[in-house]
Amino acid sequence: MSSLGGERYAVQNPIINYVKEQSAEYISEDGNKIFIKLGWEYVSPNEALRLRGGKTGLVFKEIFINQMQRLNPSFMDHLLAEEVIKKLETVPPNIEGNFTVWKYLKGLGTIFVPGEKRERNIKFLDTEDIDRNTFHVTDEFEFTNGIKTIRPDIVFLVNGVPLLFIETKAAYKIGGISEALEQVKRYHRECPELLAVLQVYALTHILKYYYSGTWNTSEKLLFNWKEEVSGDFESLVKTFLDRERVVKLLVDFLMFTKQDDERKKVILRPHQMRAVNKIVERAEDSTKKRGLIWHTQGSGKTYTMIVAAQKIIENPIFENPTVIMLVDRNELESQLFGNLAALGIENVEVAENKKHLQNLLSRDRRGLIVTMIHKFEDMPENINLRKNIFVLVDEAHRTTGGKLGNFLMGAIPNATYIGFTGTPIDKTSYGRGTFITFGRDDPPKGYLDKYSIAESIEDGTTVPLYYTLAPNELQVDKELLEKEFLDLAEAEGMSDIEELNKVLDKAVTLKNMLKNRERVEKVTRYIVDHYQNYIEPMGYKAFLVAVDREACALYKEELDKYLPPDYSKVVYSPSYNDPPELSRYRISEIEEKRIRNAFRKPDELPKILIVTEKLLTGFDAPILYCMYLDKPMRDHVLLQAIARVNRPYEDDEGRKKSSGFVLDFVGIFDNLEKALAFDSQDIEGIVQDIEVLKKRFEEEMKKAREEHLTLIKGKTPDKAFEAVLEHFRDEEKRKEFYKFFKELSAIYEIISPDAFLRPYANDYETLSRMYKSLIENYERGIPIDREFTRKTAILVQEHTGSGVIGPTLDICEIDEETLRRIEKSKASDTEKIFNLIKSIALTVEKKGDQSPYLISIAEKAELITKLYESRQKNTQETLDELKKIIDEINSAQKEQAEKGMSVDIFTIYWMLKEKGFRDAETMANQMKEVLEKYPHWQKSEKYEREVRSKLYEVILNLCPTDIPKAIEVVQNIMDILKAGGTE
Repeated sequence: MSSLGGERYAVQNPIINYVKEQSAEYISEDGNKIFIKLGWEYVSPNEALRLRGGKTGLVFKEIFINQMQRLNPSFMDHLLAEEVIKKLETVPPNIEGNFTVWKYLKGLGTIFVPGEKRERNIKFLDTEDIDRNTFHVTDEFEFTNGIKTIRPDIVFLVNGVPLLFIETKAAYKIGGISEALEQVKRYHRECPELLAVLQVYALTHILKYYYSGTWNTSEKLLFNWKEEVSGDFESLVKTFLDRERVVKLLVDFLMFTKQDDERKKVILRPHQMRAVNKIVERAEDSTKKRGLIWHTQGSGKTYTMIVAAQKIIENPIFENPTVIMLVDRNELESQLFGNLAALGIENVEVAENKKHLQNLLSRDRRGLIVTMIHKFEDMPENINLRKNIFVLVDEAHRTTGGKLGNFLMGAIPNATYIGFTGTPIDKTSYGRGTFITFGRDDPPKGYLDKYSIAESIEDGTTVPLYYTLAPNELQVDKELLEKEFLDLAEAEGMSDIEELNKVLDKAVTLKNMLKNRERVEKVTRYIVDHYQNYIEPMGYKAFLVAVDREACALYKEELDKYLPPDYSKVVYSPSYNDPPELSRYRISEIEEKRIRNAFRKPDELPKILIVTEKLLTGFDAPILYCMYLDKPMRDHVLLQAIARVNRPYEDDEGRKKSSGFVLDFVGIFDNLEKALAFDSQDIEGIVQDIEVLKKRFEEEMKKAREEHLTLIKGKTPDKAFEAVLEHFRDEEKRKEFYKFFKELSAIYEIISPDAFLRPYANDYETLSRMYKSLIENYERGIPIDREFTRKTAILVQEHTGSGVIGPTLDICEIDEETLRRIEKSKASDTEKIFNLIKSIALTVEKKGDQSPYLISIAEKAELITKLYESRQKNTQETLDELKKIIDEINSAQKEQAEKGMSVDIFTIYWMLKEKGFRDAETMANQMKEVLEKYPHWQKSEKYEREVRSKLYEVILNLCPTDIPKAIEVVQNIMDILKAGGTE
């Protein structure tokens, strides 16, 4: 393979060269200059090993000790610094240990100072004078815990502590990012001791640059790095690894939280970091007292608010300020706000009631106050006139409207107000309402920062939404819907579900039509059929949104006739005067919490939640895919509700949710212009008719018939199989086909089963087989089960053995009969080649641990395969060489049995013989004595060095040769023995 796009030369080395530069300058999209400070000092792998004190060391010890004394001159000495190193190297090898290390970075870690007889906080990083820290970069960072060894590609150390690493892949690698992520997962499994210290990782193959926090290894938690400069590889690397940004990322933009008593790690996305910086800048601007942040639903507004609050509180320029966070009940009841101290935010008060809040403000409480807007009701005017009060308001488009907003702003008139919203300003609010309250300092649109729906979909922060209308006979009367709801002036700009309910209470005829028993029965039967055929096979869950609580009860009663009772649950707020038919579905707060948690899990019931108000805001369940909408909604309320189904989700097998889906029983989406009264660019891509997908599927299948299915037209299954393998030997062609099929199968997953697909069924199944054949034969090691969407996997399984593409040989373990079977078969030479490759892989997979010499033989087979795939060897040459490999495997197994050697000694003998050493057997026996003397050499760095040295001696004493060859042979022997797991 050419070095063009290769991992080391095109990706790894350039990153190191970029960060070694002292600085860089860019022009942002808005014309501003961006100055980047780099100057990372490169340390070679050998020098890094020395500084760490060996492969088991984590920290550059001399550098760390010097820096700790420099940053903590009043109490830190050499001995205390060494004690801190021990603390770092013995934290629990899990996310809790990672949290402990992060607290040190934040300056929250302590050490007992004997001379002072007290604990002192340790300053790990200088966050104000960045140049007082040291910045080092090294590559091939080999670390062992005595059992396993890993080697991250590039590691970045600040003050001698490894805190960030990059895993690189070649640009030409198919699925390079996924492969890099698998390596990161392996690092966590095999050497968690190192991962407990490292805080951030990045993955790149030139084309893209992703990052995440360690202990987050799901693909949905990989974030696409992008700056306000052009996104070429060099600028992405340099902006991400700017010294100041790295320190900020570690200290300001990482958080550890607890969710359902489980520790979680959060790292902010680019739009969140940008917004935090803008909020702090606005807080510093004495001429502007307002700001509005529109970050679309699901983009992490809560964490942005928390970090912004923390940055304001910690900033000395604000002279010990008060930050008030206004959140809704769902947020307030979450564990997050009950444990803000764990995020490093001290001096937190959660207002218990109106009196408590009034007391906090009148007593001039500093720090963070968390409360809800209704606790400002009847608050006296001018209760606190300080200017260094900052109010962060969640769901600002509805929270501060009316009397409550007046009470809030009258009580603290000189405060700065920053509003957060998950929906844009609607057309009715320009020049009034939310715009006046928060957006007046940022004309013309009113946003201090904006992260649109289209951007979030592009970044994968949210997934696209599709809708379809239920059959006409199940929808409500269109004229009635318009008259009693869509045409009402009071319904425009609808921002709160309570407002919506008041409007619907007046729409008596419309509500009665929605709750008509005959209609409810028909809609229920339709939902059950749709859920069982469309949604359940995908492994996802659904909401049924009914017009009111009575409708929820009616739907529950009907659903239970067709589905087990545990399949669905009703979640609504109880009322004191509820009649029996409503009170029967009343649940306690504890039970509601249990239901919410169970709903988020794929293997637990319920699968359908019936709701009308609760859970339509502030409830995140990524597994939620489908919303059965039977409640008229519009504007903000509609956007908030349908955003419940737009969260990314990835199942245990790596399958990702490609979209969310709304099935509209009301007919709201039949008139989107009235239902969503926003500027078109603000809601671009929010929801599309599923007919758009059908059209795309039709176009893609036409393309497939012209470009791919012609390859096998008129051929028997064996000839078709050969034609596919031969045509796609070219890697670029394969990459294009993989991309094409992935997109096609994502559409199929959404629209299947549907009568529309009947004309395409056979051809789609053939394309699925084509994809399966290519993955199994060219991308060995990638499990095909994870590559297929669920419905495609079922389709292929149902047609096993009946497809138009099929091999004529079975894969089997290699033995004396293998070549004879190959010769007798009628398979083509191409098919024989791939069959032998897979047979070799199967044999090594089964026997490699017990017979490590097979690994070295398989490596030769892999090289031959690569040469064949890149057309550097023709079919006949490749087949002949693979046959020799089969002979070699059989000969090796036979000779091992004859010689009666243990597997590790025979492996050494076989490798020496392969390298042409005439005294291979004698050498192997002498090496056996060395290994017996050091039986645990793989678990001890010291013994490993001893073994390496003794093996050199054996080779050089018995067969004088050049030292580089001896080094290479010994390294290969030790690598193979480690890979085989023998000692």
